[in-house]
Amino acid sequence: MHLDNVRQVQPEVLSTEKAQRMAEFFSALSDPHRLKLLSALAQQELCVCDLAAAVKMGESAVSHQLRVLRSQRLVAYRRRGRNVYYSLADGHIAALYREVAEHLEES
Repeated sequence: MHLDNVRQVQPEVLSTEKAQRMAEFFSALSDPHRLKLLSALAQQELCVCDLAAAVKMGESAVSHQLRVLRSQRLVAYRRRGRNVYYSLADGHIAALYREVAEHLEES
């Protein structure tokens, strides 16, 4: 064992609580349907009916997936009349989506 290396790294190792929260965050990103929704929202804000049409899913299925994304603060929403419009939650989520997409295109 290289004790100096262990001492250097150990303070930066995630706490169990933070590791659990990150695992839940990445779990929300592990579903292909949710990733399709994020890819549409990376382009522009959309209402549920437009999202459903764009990703070829039913509105209730889209709503269910959006609840999961909202629970992890991946998407934001606003109401306008009877419609609810969704967008990526912030620049971090947009950057994360772009980075992963670019990484996969490199392979």
